[in-house]
Amino acid sequence: MAKKRRSVGKKRKVAPKSRIPWPKVVLFSIAAILIVFFALMQTVRAGLFGELPSTEELASIRHEQATLVLDRDGRPIGKLFAEDRTNVKYADLPRHLIDALVSTEDARFFTHQGVDGRSYVRVFFRTLLGRDRSGGGGSTISQQIIKNLFGRERHGALTIPVNKMKEALVAQRLERILSKEDVLVLYFNSVPFGENTYGIEAASQRFFGKPTKRLNVQEGAVLVGMLKANTTYNPRLHPEASKGRRDQVLEQMHRGEHLSRQEVDSLRKLPIILNYTGGDAMDLYGYFVHQVAEEARTILKGINGPNGEPYDIRKDGLRITTTLDAGLQRMANQAVHDHLAVMQPKLDRELRATKKRNAWEKQMGRKGSRAWKIDAKRVTEVYDHKARRLDTLSYRDSLWHYHRLLNGAVFMMEPATGAVRAWVGGNDLRYLPYDLVKARRPIASTIKPVVYAAALERGMEPCTYLDNDKKIYSEYDDWSPDNFDRDSTGGQVAMWYALAKSMNRPTVDLYFRTGADTVGRTLEALGLPTKDADNPAMALGATDIALREIVPAYGAFAMHGKVVKPQLILKITDATGKVIHQAKPPEGRQAISEASAIAISAMLQRAVDQGTGASIRSKYGVTIPLAGKTGTSQDYGDAWFVAYTPGLVIGTWVGAFDNSIHFQSAVGTGGHLALPIAGKVIRGMEQAPELRKRYIRPFTLPVDLEPDLDCDPRHAPNALEQLIQEVFRPNSGNNKEQEPAEKESFFDRLFKKKS
Repeated sequence: MAKKRRSVGKKRKVAPKSRIPWPKVVLFSIAAILIVFFALMQTVRAGLFGELPSTEELASIRHEQATLVLDRDGRPIGKLFAEDRTNVKYADLPRHLIDALVSTEDARFFTHQGVDGRSYVRVFFRTLLGRDRSGGGGSTISQQIIKNLFGRERHGALTIPVNKMKEALVAQRLERILSKEDVLVLYFNSVPFGENTYGIEAASQRFFGKPTKRLNVQEGAVLVGMLKANTTYNPRLHPEASKGRRDQVLEQMHRGEHLSRQEVDSLRKLPIILNYTGGDAMDLYGYFVHQVAEEARTILKGINGPNGEPYDIRKDGLRITTTLDAGLQRMANQAVHDHLAVMQPKLDRELRATKKRNAWEKQMGRKGSRAWKIDAKRVTEVYDHKARRLDTLSYRDSLWHYHRLLNGAVFMMEPATGAVRAWVGGNDLRYLPYDLVKARRPIASTIKPVVYAAALERGMEPCTYLDNDKKIYSEYDDWSPDNFDRDSTGGQVAMWYALAKSMNRPTVDLYFRTGADTVGRTLEALGLPTKDADNPAMALGATDIALREIVPAYGAFAMHGKVVKPQLILKITDATGKVIHQAKPPEGRQAISEASAIAISAMLQRAVDQGTGASIRSKYGVTIPLAGKTGTSQDYGDAWFVAYTPGLVIGTWVGAFDNSIHFQSAVGTGGHLALPIAGKVIRGMEQAPELRKRYIRPFTLPVDLEPDLDCDPRHAPNALEQLIQEVFRPNSGNNKEQEPAEKESFFDRLFKKKS
């Protein structure tokens, strides 16, 4: 059967494909976007992504007030705030400043109701599609206020659209309750300018040293220009970038018909002339104010305001009256900076000689961080002991700068009342926020008076003689302590002399004869940590204690054995003056006997007059009755000095954050590093009649409790005494309680009837 042949030359018909017209695609896409947009908007409005601020909450924003912290005399020394803003009124805003802001940030500010729809169209086509970052972000001034005041939350992939919608909705709500003038005032009072500076008034004072109402056109343009990126366009850190941004603002003012072309060209030729005032005048109280804030929050827990809500110290305009003496605080702060400015170059020379940085970089390099490897340079503000300054530093340079820095701390307290009169927690709170008044560090010989007080509590006396012979304590890994000055005389020394000269060998002998239990009880009674009480090295300072702990303990010596807790806050009132909290004077607690405390004070007065603290008189000319003790930790890592009169205790500490950074010689001792700070302060007190009258008081000694220090510093036993010592003296390495000797004569000790 013949097959059918296909016809050649004829094409098979194909059914045409259906096509959707592109206008329908566009319309469908727009409709889908709008549906998603409005659905998301409704969920945001309904609070599914977090509650939106209410009308009442928005209305109360302009009424928020910073809480003022006051010194003992009622003068402001600090502010506690949600955002630090020194408020200005609309009348204080120059017209050119408003024109600069509106021209740059929100050209249609006076015509929209919180949201500018045209700006969103511009952002969509120019910024998102055209990838032109100069197109801006589309936020109005009101939206920026909401972002600044309430921040932004994270919502995964929806973070940006959800936050933008929140800001738009709340901005509209804001403009329904505030006039345009009020919105501008709120914006200028809350906008951040960097450097912990908020609000136009604070920025004007910081960068130009004048109030807002006196700003000229170019100065106002500089500050408005900073709003785009307050670090990038900081005129002090980046003057060229700031000038370029200022000129852009001037151009925008020309486009908005607020400046003529001739005015703009003339202003662009002018340099930026700053009158930078640096940190806030209250910065020197920063560590103290921070501690006051913590205590105030604790005090106010459970106390509600008139509206039934708990008080908020950042917003409720409270007044906190403290115990701080501003005069003493200024003296202490100045003494720290002046002294460390002299000592830091000496330490730097030693660190260079020992190539300390090379060893540090080798150690840090093992961590292999990306920033360490790149080691990029940037202009930054750094702290040194003379002042804050600008410098161009690499990443490694910046880390080393603070690593090798000496730090100082001062804590001053009235022993009778516990009133804290000065608190210098470090060099600069802004750059070094770690508070060294509260930091526990190796206490060194500053602990010795506590150990000697324990011995007195056990019945020893200032004229009890202690062994100064070199010994090896086999029960403690062949520990063999030596005197700091390598005193190898041996024999015996009187207790008062051993403490005045801060001798180690006799102190260890005293520790064993007193017993760890008595030492521990004395530490606890004076409010000090007891965890190392059973370690004999503790008697030489191998334990960590903070200035805030050791100063009240010395206060007990000044107060005949009564220890009083430090007190910072006297009173808290609300904005109307109503008293919310009235502190009660802390009650003293008898920690050690009156006789023991008086004896310690007598011995520590000799330490100042004849011993390790004598330079406070010879070098700093201090003449008042004074007791005190220096301390130097292992390898000169920590330097201490605590001194007192019955009217005031002053504790000082100096060291680096890392104990590997230290002096290699006696320059790093407490007498050279810490004592001079106290010396400068006490000399200043002597020369200020009001402070002298307030704090300098004589030591009062009841006749029946006057200690006997009238004995020779050293006592050399004869041959028979030495023989009897070897036979009858208990094992010096035994850490158990032992009955103390009560007289300086060996035979008296041997044959005295035990109590």
